[in-house]
Amino acid sequence: MKTTSAQKLSAAALALMLVGVAAPLSLAREAQSEEELTCDSQGKSPAQGDAQAPSAENADALRKAAQNPVASLISVPVQENWNFGIGPNDRVQNVMNIQPVIPLSMGSDWNLIIRWITPVIYQPVDVPQASGPPVQPGYYGLGDMQPAFFLSPKKSKVIWGAGPQLLLPTATKTGILGQGKFGMGPAVVVLVQPSKWTLGFLANNVWSLAGNPNFPDVNQFLLQRVGISLGSLPSQLTGRPPTAAVG
Repeated sequence: MKTTSAQKLSAAALALMLVGVAAPLSLAREAQSEEELTCDSQGKSPAQGDAQAPSAENADALRKAAQNPVASLISVPVQENWNFGIGPNDRVQNVMNIQPVIPLSMGSDWNLIIRWITPVIYQPVDVPQASGPPVQPGYYGLGDMQPAFFLSPKKSKVIWGAGPQLLLPTATKTGILGQGKFGMGPAVVVLVQPSKWTLGFLANNVWSLAGNPNFPDVNQFLLQRVGISLGSLPSQLTGRPPTAAVG
């Protein structure tokens, strides 16, 4: 088949167009390959880099909520306490407080935060003998439950909550593991969370209102300070090296 001059010119023009398109595509592929190599060397993709900032912000918000006793977050903190020097033989008492926090929405502006403290206690007891050293048994069981109900605003510059604190005579060994009284009083919590810190206090006072008349009346005050740097949490949770904390 013979090729005319017009066909030759059309073929040449088509070749030039293909070269013009192929050159930008080649440059784009080279740029994409360099970007992929850079991201691979850093161990993350471009999408991961864009998502890193929001993920860090979400992690900080979650850590702050975990340190806030009136946050809209269900949590179950467990506090272990050892009290030394109990009795004439300086024995050790152990109290493990299970403290679930359950938020309930009370409309668009308020939350009701239930903080229910359940103590599990080992109480050493010295039993004197007619002769020889005293026997050193102990009692292990449930103590008096202490539920608190905080009414807290959903939006506030200063985090706060207030409500009643109860004392329930639920001990399995009244007089040793519990006080045998039903009590009530006010409770309040105030917190601020500047930057990486959580600072504030929780306070309550309980007076006995009813219960076993053979046991003394109750009038107990609690002041618990809160002071922790979010950087002091384990690095597995924060992604940062631990720092010193106060509180």
